[in-house]
Amino acid sequence: MKVQVEARNGEEGKRAAGAKRNAGRLVRKRGYSRRTRRRVQATSTAIQRLFLACKTVFKGPGTVPEPADVQMLQLLLDKMRPEDVGLSTEILFFKAQSSSKGARITYSTIYKCRNFSMCIFFLPPSAVIPLHDHPGMTVFSKLLLGSMHIKSYDWLDSTPSANLRPAKLVVDSDFTAPCDTSILYPTTGGNIHSFTAITPCAVLDVLGPPYSREDDRDITYYRDYPDGAIVENGGKDHCLGWLEVIDISEDLKMDGVEYLGPQVIDG
Repeated sequence: MKVQVEARNGEEGKRAAGAKRNAGRLVRKRGYSRRTRRRVQATSTAIQRLFLACKTVFKGPGTVPEPADVQMLQLLLDKMRPEDVGLSTEILFFKAQSSSKGARITYSTIYKCRNFSMCIFFLPPSAVIPLHDHPGMTVFSKLLLGSMHIKSYDWLDSTPSANLRPAKLVVDSDFTAPCDTSILYPTTGGNIHSFTAITPCAVLDVLGPPYSREDDRDITYYRDYPDGAIVENGGKDHCLGWLEVIDISEDLKMDGVEYLGPQVIDG
């Protein structure tokens, strides 16, 4: 009987060890399943789809996306809603009716690499991002919340050394969300633009490639002097303006804040 008991205990021990191994496999399998589920959920978010599209579309400095790729990104951005980046009209910032004293522009970086960046700018009422350029860049701007005035120019000449240069007016209008995505290119589409908030605003910007002093893509700010003259360019009539380089490093202050919306998964 002693032998039978020991044998039985041995069989039970083997079964227990087997059950433990199976439990371990089950735990690992469930853990993998959770990771997979998170990845699938991330892929299904609007911001993740935009991120993956940007990785495909933007090839790096010195390149401009193909028209079909531009259209794809535009369609994705046109469908973006405030909640896709964790925003809501119920947030206190968007309830303000007038600019608070000392209120500053803030920005939140969603993602940035050498080829592109995704960032949200928050402008309180009456806040202004002055005219500035985007050297060698293709930029998609999607107004998610609020109303703002956008003014933009393109150069009429090709003499970047001049401090005061003629430019054609491309856009000078008010926009209210939801509205279509605006797109500018290295030399067309209103590469030099300004934002003036009418109400509290949130703007999602996709830049390809992003600013980089190391790659000679630093930002330059301008003051415009509308001429009143009409110039013909590209078969269309445009108002003429003169743009002067200005230094606003002491006046324009922006604060970086952490992005708390749905995250993107790289890799």
